[in-house]
Amino acid sequence: MDKTMCSDGKARETVDSWFVAGMIKATSDLWLKGWNERNGGNVTLQLYEEDVAPYLPRWDGQRQLPLGKALPALAGQYYLVTGSGKYFRNIAIDPETNIGIFRVNKAGDAIDVLWGLSDGAFPTSELSAHLESHEMLQRRPGNQNRVIMHCHATNLIALSYVLKFTTDDLTRALWEGSTECLVVFPEGVGALEWMVPGTNEIGGATAALIAKHPLVLWQYHGVFGRGASLDEAFGLIDTAEKSAQIIQKIIAMGGVRQTITRQNLIALANRFKVTPLASALDLER
Repeated sequence: MDKTMCSDGKARETVDSWFVAGMIKATSDLWLKGWNERNGGNVTLQLYEEDVAPYLPRWDGQRQLPLGKALPALAGQYYLVTGSGKYFRNIAIDPETNIGIFRVNKAGDAIDVLWGLSDGAFPTSELSAHLESHEMLQRRPGNQNRVIMHCHATNLIALSYVLKFTTDDLTRALWEGSTECLVVFPEGVGALEWMVPGTNEIGGATAALIAKHPLVLWQYHGVFGRGASLDEAFGLIDTAEKSAQIIQKIIAMGGVRQTITRQNLIALANRFKVTPLASALDLER
């Protein structure tokens, strides 16, 4: 990592933090997968008080930006976010310009940029979808999700053109595409029909689905994944994407002749003690 691009010693200390280093690795991995071309995709990581406490005295950013929708439940919370119009491939070279850390203000209607997003950069245009998803997930008892990850996973997007686009049909197809899928995402994949990105409307629709399903597929666009860590969110998307690739190969070879059966899926769920999405499991195939 080239730290010469960081403006001073204080910035370099932040770049060495576990959370910035983790974001650099995750976004680099996403770009290398080919899922985040140009400035596509975005990631948020919630930071806890104990994460930021050692660095707060070093952060002198005071820029405030309004939120399109007030989220008072997130007041005082800290997030690491990728920048709008920024290329994931450049984050490792110049993290201070391409990512940033902000705190939601007391009213929940604006954010204070504390570090990064230098030269007047803004957080991702999909910030509404991220923050509304975080807010919705925090309502869940025992919630441990602190990452929302959006990318343009090639094969998952392709499936949105050819499969019947419902949550149950998409989920069942991916479960059958690879044995580990039911174990990794038993709650299924939410299917969100095409909407204009970067709006409060798609933010609310995404949040409603991601509270029920760890993955949400935006039709013809990309996928959102959640997780307790950057690795978990990345691995979740990677697993679903591998199954989507297998499904495409099956279609190209003439289609399914045999598949993982409902009874196979039930046996798998029992073995790994997970509860599959019932409506997908009971889908007539």
